[in-house]
Amino acid sequence: QVVAVYGTLSDLLSVASNKLGIKATSVYNGKGGLIDDIALIRDDDVLFVCEGEPFIDPQTDGRAQEELTGSHTDWLTLNVGGRYFTTTRSTLVNKEPDSMLAHMFKDKDAWGNKQDHRGAFLIDRSPEYFEPILNYLRHGQLIVNDGINLLGVLEEARFFGIDSLIEHLEIAIKNSQPAEDHSPISRKEFVRFLLATPTKSELRCQGLNFSGADLSRLDLRYINFKMANLSRCNLAHANLCCANLERADLSGSVLDCANLQGVKMLCSNAEGASLKGCNFEDPSGLKANLEGANLKGVDMEGSQMTGINLRVATLKNAKLKNCNLRGATLAGTDLENCDLSGCDLQEANLRGSNVKGAIFEEMLTPLHMSQSVR
Repeated sequence: QVVAVYGTLSDLLSVASNKLGIKATSVYNGKGGLIDDIALIRDDDVLFVCEGEPFIDPQTDGRAQEELTGSHTDWLTLNVGGRYFTTTRSTLVNKEPDSMLAHMFKDKDAWGNKQDHRGAFLIDRSPEYFEPILNYLRHGQLIVNDGINLLGVLEEARFFGIDSLIEHLEIAIKNSQPAEDHSPISRKEFVRFLLATPTKSELRCQGLNFSGADLSRLDLRYINFKMANLSRCNLAHANLCCANLERADLSGSVLDCANLQGVKMLCSNAEGASLKGCNFEDPSGLKANLEGANLKGVDMEGSQMTGINLRVATLKNAKLKNCNLRGATLAGTDLENCDLSGCDLQEANLRGSNVKGAIFEEMLTPLHMSQSVR
């Protein structure tokens, strides 16, 4: 169009808009220079007006120019899960050129992207989690509003293949996790826990840390302490009837006079613990099971252990003086250097046990060791 140039730059843009049927916002000279003052225009100048897009030399194929410069700055709108986002093609392409978004929008219509009635490209993903990803592609910073789940953003980053963002998110998620609390449970906390639990409910304390806690004189019947840390605990006079202490750590603990009827202590570690005067004998016939337990150096003097199962347990250097071991299973048990003086071992099974250096003086009943005792 040939137009008369007069007045101000705004007047020129208004005339151009009417002549060309567009909303002209910028004027360029023939070399692509942006004109911001009408006084810069000379006679016979060829001018170019646009609605805001960058200048493209008409002598050069626009597509080739775009590929040459890598600008891809044309604007587009995305409809992500019903929410609209306006951005540039360069934002989606340049930051992560190997991502899914880059492949989707690097070449126009290369993927045959579907568009809604407004011309926005349809993406069936969560807009809530997509927004931080788009902002990251814009300025390279991870900014997530309060209340947005980082795990959701991480899932979207993985879906779209934004590799550099994945690393940022994994670090952010790790830093946002509360520090693991390995501090032991106190008596006060545990008592509150006991009071809040119905008596008929199974109380599971499996793997919990009670190290050094004072649990003396508490009713701990039937509680599952499997693999729990009870080292150096005070369990004196506690009622542990039928409790499960399998593979629990009871090293250095005090269980003097505790009720251990029918207790399960398979493969537990009670090295150096004190179990003086404990009652393992269950009148109903349910036998305490300490098979494979580590009882090195324990003091079990005066304990009632009728029918107890100590098969292949380690009792090296243990004090078992005046214990009632009538009918106990001691097959394969290591009793090296144990003090068994005054013990009742009537009908006890000592097959294959190691009694090297053990003391059997002043036994209440004769000991018959005809069955392969080492």
